[in-house]
Amino acid sequence: MNYLWVALGGAFGAIARYWLGNVIFNRLGGRFPYGTFVINITGCFLIGLMITVLNERTELPVAWRLLLPVGFVGAYTTFSTFEYETFAKATQGELGLALLNVVLSVIIGYAAVYLGVLSGRVIA
Repeated sequence: MNYLWVALGGAFGAIARYWLGNVIFNRLGGRFPYGTFVINITGCFLIGLMITVLNERTELPVAWRLLLPVGFVGAYTTFSTFEYETFAKATQGELGLALLNVVLSVIIGYAAVYLGVLSGRVIA
C-alpha cells in the first residue's frame, strides 16, 4: 500500500511540474531555466512546510508522509533537470548563466526550505 501512496503523490507532482514548467516557459522563454528554478525553489519550500507540519503539527498516518513529501514533492522537484540544464549552459559557453543557476538555486532553495519549516511551525 505504501507504494500506492508514493505513486499517487508522484503522479500529481509530475503533472504539477509539467504544467508549471510550461506556463513559465511560455511567459519567460528558455534562455535561463526559469521553470526549473521556480519549481526547485517552490519544491524546497513545500518539503520544508510539509515535513514540519506532518511531523510537528499533526498526528496523521505515515501514508500522508508518503503521499506528500515523498511522492508529490519528489516528482515535482527537478534536481536532475537542474543539473542537466546547468551542464548544457556551461557546454554552450554560457558559464555565467550556469553559475548563476547554481548559486541562486542553492542559496534561494535553502532559504525556501527554511521559510517552509518556519511556516510549518506557525500553522496551528
